[in-house]
Amino acid sequence: MPTRRVLITGLSTYWGGRLAQALEQDERVEAIIGVDNRDPTRELDRTEFVRVGTQHALLRRIVEAAEIDTVVDSRLVVDSVTTSARRAHENNVIGTMNILAASSHSTVRRFVFKSSAHYYGTAQDDPAFFTESMPRPHSPSTPIEKDIVEAEASVRDFAEKNPQVTTTIMRFANVLGPDVRTSHTTLFSLPVVPTILGFDPRYQFVHEDDVVVALAHTVQEGLPGIYNVAADGVLALTEVIDLLGRRWAPLLPPWGTGAAASVLRRLGLRIPPEMLGQLRFGRGLDNRNLKATGFEYRYTTRETVLALAEHLRLHPILRGVREPYRYEREVEDFLRWSPHVSNPAYRSRTGLSPEETVELRRLHESYGERVGAPQAGTALAQAEALARAAGGTETPAPVERYDDLDPEDVVSLLGSLESADLLALRDHERARLRRPRVLAAIDGVLAQREAAPRT
Repeated sequence: MPTRRVLITGLSTYWGGRLAQALEQDERVEAIIGVDNRDPTRELDRTEFVRVGTQHALLRRIVEAAEIDTVVDSRLVVDSVTTSARRAHENNVIGTMNILAASSHSTVRRFVFKSSAHYYGTAQDDPAFFTESMPRPHSPSTPIEKDIVEAEASVRDFAEKNPQVTTTIMRFANVLGPDVRTSHTTLFSLPVVPTILGFDPRYQFVHEDDVVVALAHTVQEGLPGIYNVAADGVLALTEVIDLLGRRWAPLLPPWGTGAAASVLRRLGLRIPPEMLGQLRFGRGLDNRNLKATGFEYRYTTRETVLALAEHLRLHPILRGVREPYRYEREVEDFLRWSPHVSNPAYRSRTGLSPEETVELRRLHESYGERVGAPQAGTALAQAEALARAAGGTETPAPVERYDDLDPEDVVSLLGSLESADLLALRDHERARLRRPRVLAAIDGVLAQREAAPRT
């Protein structure tokens, strides 16, 4: 099976970071390049980060240089609370067009677009379950819905003009989970959840882990067309609230709901327009097409809600336990490029090279000349030990489980060891771990003992 070289746009978003982490565990993925104009928010091992926006010229150069064959666009904004309408439009529509232009390079063979079930909207006469072949029954009524419809139109146009590229559109239902933050999560976290008087809509969710697995599944399988991603089963809104251990109250009137929501906004609760439609009419998705490709959901809608309920119960206890990840370029560069970390041959080398042996012998002899003749003999013995290490002869450590000790622990033990054990320990350290602090401490203890008057 051929390996993949994947470009993920929106690496700093929750979904971009989670997908990169998942693909890192897949041996079939040879290279992962993540682009964004902000630092990554999740810890990554072998994903290469490039700070760049959605300028198609720069993205095209990255695609060409890295020989990308799969592009995953995870940037779509589906919650109008998170940004302004203007910025959402620039990201969702203009940004998508630029990424599609960059993806028209000859090496790209797969394009995956993370979309949303907001494409279908919500209305009183909606079908029980939307299938992928159903057109949107009504014109978009909110800015986010308009953006999604326009962005998907650009993707479909790209697929028609580039038949050599397997193009996938994935429409995700409302997502719940312990880590992802959405307007629904905020609403369900309230002790009393406001509902619309006279309405108890159907709700269908998808667990955050299933979102990531579905994206990774599409990257590897190459699925052309459009796929709904939603867990099995639907629940009435009041059932959802009951499972979460909350209470519900019909605080929003059936008429003038938007005006009532603006009052709640002044009180600190922001309900986006696209969510008000769901609180009234709900929405269901037919998920059979994706399951026919071999994908299996780990959570049903009910299990997804129960997982959130467990998180809401434990979150006040566990808050602040985990230290948030912060991207540091210098640290990331070291972890990825330092030969001590990234080169297995360098780490497995047990001896010094002949050139290193000659140089260290010269330094030790020079040190012996400065401190006097008695130390010169010791320096010669040190050089001979280095020569043995260079030849691959490894001296066993005189301390049990020595290689598992931290430098601070080793230094604290040195004073209790005999000189012969210190010499053996130094040979072992030079042949295996080569920690400067430990080697300097061993040499210091030996020098103090040789300089001390003999009685």
